[in-house]
Amino acid sequence: MVFAVALTGLVGGATSTAWAGEENSPTGQQLLFYNHAYGVLDRETADAVERSAYLREFANFQVRTTTGSGGETWTGRYLMGRETYLELFGVGDLPGGEGTLGAGGLGVSAERAGDLATVTRRLRDQGVPEPVAFRQTRDFGDGVPVPWFDAVLTTTEYDAFAAWGMEYLPEYFADPRSTTEPPGHPGDVGRERYLSDDYRDRLMRDVTSIRLALTAGDLADTVPLLRAGGFTVRKVPGGGVVAQGGGTTIRLDSVAREEAGLRQVEMSLNRPVAYRHEERIGNSTLTVGPGTRAVWTFGTAR
Repeated sequence: MVFAVALTGLVGGATSTAWAGEENSPTGQQLLFYNHAYGVLDRETADAVERSAYLREFANFQVRTTTGSGGETWTGRYLMGRETYLELFGVGDLPGGEGTLGAGGLGVSAERAGDLATVTRRLRDQGVPEPVAFRQTRDFGDGVPVPWFDAVLTTTEYDAFAAWGMEYLPEYFADPRSTTEPPGHPGDVGRERYLSDDYRDRLMRDVTSIRLALTAGDLADTVPLLRAGGFTVRKVPGGGVVAQGGGTTIRLDSVAREEAGLRQVEMSLNRPVAYRHEERIGNSTLTVGPGTRAVWTFGTAR
């Protein structure tokens, strides 16, 4: 899912949220976890991803069009795991600034109903005076929108990267067309319940690490959300940060806008492989094995 498409027209001028960069500790219990990230790739790579026979063997891979709030539609290329996933676009696949090379986004989600409200309170405590709340819907094709998830952002103005906290809604799980799983416990709105078990028939299990490059302004707007979600955030040389917690490491590098984009994704595998396989996909390289790890590195065609 691309949340940013619901905010079309707001790209192009980040207003940095105040962030005391020396504070590394999380803000209480972890309430938000890596859900998915997306990146806009050069057209050659995006088309190669869409055509790749290997990706269909490697992961629960889908190309699908989704209709969200207000009738917005987007067609993405998805690699779906047990709890996490990756979404890829090509230049021009999204409207306006959303579809420019290097644009991207990050969704971190709650596992228990009500936790997003706590995150919103934490954001205010961190100095984000007016967190932006939003409800996303989904249309399964009959023209009747179904409540999908609630979301919160620190700002609606950004250069090329948006991050949001999200919480799936009971109405979505209750709709049989969602093909989601029954709850594992009271208040279960978790990622594993949302995603299908089709990953079991492929190699890819989950995203364990992701590295994205974004502007300093977009980084400053993202860090408060990660901290409010309970991630431990530490600064790294070069001006970026690493956020850890919940099984997925998120690295965000601070760069000029023209250098922004998805850089690398690491994934765990369902079973070990005894060999190293290297698959060239457009201007990217997916290296699988040996062992239970795969690394996908993205080049830049500008």
